[in-house]
Amino acid sequence: MSNSRFFSTSEPDSAQTADPESPSGDGAANGLPISTDPDVVFQMPVEVEEPEAIEPAEEMQVVATQSQAYSNIQDRVVQALLRKGVVSAEQVSEASSLHKSQMSKEPLWRMLASLGTVSRDAVFEQAAVTYAFRIAPVAEREPEAEFVKTVLDSFSEKNRDRLLDLQVAPYAYAQDQPSGILKLVFITEDPMRQDLQRTMHALELERFELCYAPGETVRSVLVEAFPRKNEYLERLQDQAGADFDFGMNFESDDSGLVDEEALEAEISRSSLINLVEAILVESVRMGASDIHVYPNAKRKTEVHFRLDGKLQHWHTEEKGHPEALLAVLKDAAGGVDRFERDMAQDGFIQRRIDDTLIRYRVSVLPISTANAEIRAESIVIRVLDDRKVITDLSKLGLLEGALGQFDKAIRQPHGMVILTGPTGSGKSTTLVAALSQVVTPDVNVLTVEDPVEYIIPGVRQIKLSHKLDFELALRSILRHDPDIVMVGEMRDKMTAELAIKLANTGHLTFSTLHTNDAPSAVSRLFKMGIEPFLIAYAINLVVAQRLMRTLCPDCKKVDKKVDTVLANQLGFTEEEIEKGTFFVPNTSSSCPTCKGRGYKGRRAVAEALYFSPAIREAIVEAGDVIDEDNLRKIAQGEGMLTLQASARVLVNRGETSLVEMLRVTAGDD
Repeated sequence: MSNSRFFSTSEPDSAQTADPESPSGDGAANGLPISTDPDVVFQMPVEVEEPEAIEPAEEMQVVATQSQAYSNIQDRVVQALLRKGVVSAEQVSEASSLHKSQMSKEPLWRMLASLGTVSRDAVFEQAAVTYAFRIAPVAEREPEAEFVKTVLDSFSEKNRDRLLDLQVAPYAYAQDQPSGILKLVFITEDPMRQDLQRTMHALELERFELCYAPGETVRSVLVEAFPRKNEYLERLQDQAGADFDFGMNFESDDSGLVDEEALEAEISRSSLINLVEAILVESVRMGASDIHVYPNAKRKTEVHFRLDGKLQHWHTEEKGHPEALLAVLKDAAGGVDRFERDMAQDGFIQRRIDDTLIRYRVSVLPISTANAEIRAESIVIRVLDDRKVITDLSKLGLLEGALGQFDKAIRQPHGMVILTGPTGSGKSTTLVAALSQVVTPDVNVLTVEDPVEYIIPGVRQIKLSHKLDFELALRSILRHDPDIVMVGEMRDKMTAELAIKLANTGHLTFSTLHTNDAPSAVSRLFKMGIEPFLIAYAINLVVAQRLMRTLCPDCKKVDKKVDTVLANQLGFTEEEIEKGTFFVPNTSSSCPTCKGRGYKGRRAVAEALYFSPAIREAIVEAGDVIDEDNLRKIAQGEGMLTLQASARVLVNRGETSLVEMLRVTAGDD
């Protein structure tokens, strides 16, 4: 989030003080923040729907119970929750009993929020509305960790720590209307606290506003902005000067076989467990997508993290025997046999890190090294952090044309949407974002994946096993009354036929293929044995996708020596080369944003082949061979940008470099 982005909202004088929990009148009368501006950036929540209709025989009893509850409750927040049907009279009675037994001086609604049977978010949101605090639309626009850190670091250490303790996060700069004075908007779960009001005024800001946001949203962004210390790394650092064992005394016997008892003894005495836990924690904190652990020929174990699509060296363990560290990692993974060293294995790890459940998918492969004494294995761990799941299509980075075609295709009642690209091109991320757009309570969404990577709320994700394989699960889906289906990958003719059948029988279907571009997906299906007319009328859209690193916005620099030959090869015109401005990564800087890498983050670059009448006709009339060039020509005539054309747009906008474009789109027209 850029500090320069303004939002127009009305703002009361922040110098006013208020006691939102005093019983006298409502928040507006006490000078609390309340919006009269029609701007949609902040808006009051809509009314909760009335409870479902009840039978006449029960109506008198319910009305009597509610009337009694209203008459006994003076708390306006609880009254509103009862009136809207968010809580029941029984829940209020339970909270009231606890309130009296504990002789609490807190308002009743706080006690109600502490009940495990009541939605905490619903109670705090209603309290914010009652006391006239506005609701921040975090679902559409969540604060970025870098913005939060920058703003909080601008305060004194005492005030920053106090805001962190109170769980308050900067949300945005906004422009007050009509004065035009800039104000700083903060979000918190509980803006009603008096100690928070005092802390905010102590910041001596000219203008500020407190808004409500769900507690989990605030906590997650604060943890990302100010990650906790890695206690496992600290333990290792504390022991750095000590003479402790990392499994160095372990040796194989004369036959080269591993002495398992000796290995177990060395592991038990070593600090390798701390190192493994430190690796798992640090990978999440650094935003790595994968962890690579493997021994080299010098009997040292290397650890690499994949950051923004590139492997970065993190640590080389020189003290321990490689097999000892690999054994600890395998021990930590469920489904992996530590004593098996000659076959591929797949497993999983779960850890709660920064109050978030992180899942790790583990892959173990035996490898050869120049040192025959090492029974070497390579371990690659995929980090699955649900906080990074993108549910908003607009945040994928697709260009306007591709985004429009994608949104149009997934809004169809039936048909297929196919994502293509190599491994690691972001297909799964895009599919999750697409599914999130169409999931509603009135549709049955099923997925068949192997393995399931991200848990999607509202979706039934089929769990495969040795008793339920991919093919059987896919055949069973039709008997499970689906509306929308996601097939992880069309691997063969059988899978493709079943997916096509789903799309042709009134279901919206999502799937993936491994092809280089969008037109070749049509050829691939044809070569699998799918009839052209089925391909033509089952598919809505094929999207070929890559992930391209974006230049760090804080340290990128102008390329003063543009490689004109390379630019010409990548399709730039002489005029674009002469008049345009090209940027390159600044890898020699100590930029805190990108840590000197020159790139920060990745975005999707895609070509979207929408199945228009002309495209469908060309496929049906193709005969024995699908003419990919003809399909591409028709699509380009209808406005499709190829992968290279899309990448050129990003280079011209200064978002990426020529070298990165070459790396990602080499060989694509």
